[in-house]
Amino acid sequence: MSKKLVFDFTKCTGCRACELACSFANEGVFSPSKARVRVVKFEWDGVDIPIGCEHCEEAPCMIICPVKAIYRDEETNAVLLDPDICIGCKQCMVVCPFGAIGFDEDRKVLFKCDLCRGDPECVKWCFTGAISYVTPNEETLEKRIKVGKKKVAAQSVWGV
Repeated sequence: MSKKLVFDFTKCTGCRACELACSFANEGVFSPSKARVRVVKFEWDGVDIPIGCEHCEEAPCMIICPVKAIYRDEETNAVLLDPDICIGCKQCMVVCPFGAIGFDEDRKVLFKCDLCRGDPECVKWCFTGAISYVTPNEETLEKRIKVGKKKVAAQSVWGV
């Protein structure tokens, strides 16, 4: 079974080390705007939520891509984007339910998490364990459901 990134906002301190590690590993610069993982801060509630690609089983971004630039890697099961095929229409950005696809204004190309080819930098630099890279099992599924319920509760209270 393939490994997945698991995000637990209850452990996130908002330090943004994951964003810096990601942008440096992928782009060679420390720039959160170029990171494939983001931390969204809700100031009024003091909540920081790490967000990244969930590599969905039925990925909307992959389905909508008119040139098939988004595909599933057979080995890692990650949903990947080939910038050489991508035409920059941004339809994938619009349909992604997690807002996990970015656009590099400098190079005019889309980008998304590729799980650092199986060794995610964001996980290595997340000192609180808010981001983990695990093989899904019953325990991680229950954890994701618990965190998901908290996100839904936050949305219903705060309208986020």
